Amino acid sequence: MSDGSGTESLFTYGTLQLPEVQLDTFGHRVEGAEDALAGYRLEWTDIADEGVARLSGLDRHPILRRTDDPRDRVFGRVLRVTPEELDAADEYEVSLYRRASVVLASGIRAWVYVAA
Repeated sequence: MSDGSGTESLFTYGTLQLPEVQLDTFGHRVEGAEDALAGYRLEWTDIADEGVARLSGLDRHPILRRTDDPRDRVFGRVLRVTPEELDAADEYEVSLYRRASVVLASGIRAWVYVAA
């Protein structure tokens, strides 16, 4: 979510951390900071979009499912991206995902892609 700096926080836990995916999606690498999200678990889903699978090198991608169990935690990285880069991430993510607003372990409010 925006902090007034003109950028948005995006919590990533899968292919949006891959250099080749970042270069194709954002046009550059985005480092980010480690963080975690409670109340979700990581699962895997088949990706039918050949372009997305080719770019990531994977035909199965991680996906988050909400459990509301605070013992469930997903570890990842918070990226600071522009609104245009966030739009590009929306285009990269297939229809199996939807963007949701969450509060991370650090207290940062961020966007994350979860199961649709």
